[in-house]
Amino acid sequence: MDVPETVRTALDDRPVAGKTCLEAGAGVGNATAGLLAAGADRVYAVTNDSDHAETVRERVGRDAAERAAVVEADLREIPLPADTVEVITAHGLFNVIPPASLPAVAAELTRVAAPGCHLVVDDYEPPPDDAPVRDLFAVENAAAELADGRPALTFYPADALRRLFAGYGWGFDRERTLLDPVPWTGSHVDAHAEAARESASALPDELGDPLSAEADRLADRIGGESVGAMYSVAMQLSC
Repeated sequence: MDVPETVRTALDDRPVAGKTCLEAGAGVGNATAGLLAAGADRVYAVTNDSDHAETVRERVGRDAAERAAVVEADLREIPLPADTVEVITAHGLFNVIPPASLPAVAAELTRVAAPGCHLVVDDYEPPPDDAPVRDLFAVENAAAELADGRPALTFYPADALRRLFAGYGWGFDRERTLLDPVPWTGSHVDAHAEAARESASALPDELGDPLSAEADRLADRIGGESVGAMYSVAMQLSC
């Protein structure tokens, strides 16, 4: 399995070999692939998206299936026993977790973590104010808030997530930069524009049509853009 360089860099100083691990918010399974490649004994890939779950199952394949389990569940209610996970990764997760859900997710990750567990949080700093891609994210959020009552994206500074988990007994270990700048490719931009259009389509035309048009305008203007930074913060749960 191919492992992105960002994942390798985030995990290369963590004691993964022989451990029971959890990828929180599995997405396409990048961190699951990284944990398996680093010698994890068991990896639980948790996602509440059935399409992502199937993607991870296909990616893991037969060779590593006995060491990995895809768990379809909400991160606020992880179906694992308390105190059982030794390494947790959250790679590109928290930018899609709204502020109201942060405490519940942090509490549940802490519940399943064994004493001394390592937590690796990889995410994006807020894009600069003058970055056109930030305007596209704002349109996506406006459409999502009007349609669903919650933002699609929230970019938390590294310090904010450090403070969040400190409140649950996690001690700071280290921080490193994974990407600077972040390459928001044409496919990324198109995906965010499509997400904005999808939310806008659920709104009355007088609200949705201007948002869709603005998402299209921004996507055409941006094309691709390299801006902002991606960080990795490692923490450890008090024994």
